[in-house]
Amino acid sequence: MLRQRVITAVVLLLILIASLAAPGPAWFAMLTLVLLAAAGWEWGRLNQAGQAASIAMALLLAAACGAALFSGWVDLAPAGAWWLAALLWVAGSVVALRGGPSAWPQLPRAARWALGLVMLWAAWLAIAHAHVVGLNFMFSVFCLVWAADICAYFGGRAFGRRKLAPAISPGKSWEGVWSGLAGVLLLAAAWIAVDRHWVLDGPSLYSRLLDTLGPVGGVFALLALTAMSVVGDLIESLVKRAAGAKDSSRLLPGHGGVLDRVDALLPVFPIALALAAV
Repeated sequence: MLRQRVITAVVLLLILIASLAAPGPAWFAMLTLVLLAAAGWEWGRLNQAGQAASIAMALLLAAACGAALFSGWVDLAPAGAWWLAALLWVAGSVVALRGGPSAWPQLPRAARWALGLVMLWAAWLAIAHAHVVGLNFMFSVFCLVWAADICAYFGGRAFGRRKLAPAISPGKSWEGVWSGLAGVLLLAAAWIAVDRHWVLDGPSLYSRLLDTLGPVGGVFALLALTAMSVVGDLIESLVKRAAGAKDSSRLLPGHGGVLDRVDALLPVFPIALALAAV
């Protein structure tokens, strides 16, 4: 299993580096389009869509992303799109998490399919636009999610006592969440110091939040983003538990599915763009 995970990670990393090294944003946008279209297929399978319907959902999502790419939205995304996505994520997650895994299948299938497609499309557009804003900005958002996840894992193992959502994800604890936030704040402080001393291709998320919201506002913004990374993970866990699935698929050997790897990123990227006003 470990060998499979390492091989898959290395292959994905090489593909990512190649897409970033290519001139212009199109190659990276196409790579993320393919990955999130695969996530659309997984979403359909987890929400009672047959194989044909799941493939159709993937193709529809790819077409919607392609239309946004060729219309120029990746370069100049609609200003209100990020706040609309943030509102949908906050309101939708409150309803879904309050209902729990047992309530999720009671929603109409068409509504669940549409919610997933909109969620994935907004995330793809946000990731592609973040790449246009700058590699420093994009990687700072990625690293926020990774730092929150890694610190929450180790903090939860060391200090976890109070369960966060036992009916959805029994392994998560409140202590893990606070450990994740602490890791994000330390990462932000270090990244801002780097931004101040080295000339990069643009400011990171953390420097933008500091400049636009100030120290106190920036801390609250990071708290919100860390919380939403946890929410993204919980929503996918809820859907998988409702479907009786351990992984979203087996597309990535040793890692499960695409959704298993990007779930926490889905709400964070649009909300990060909204808060950073880029």
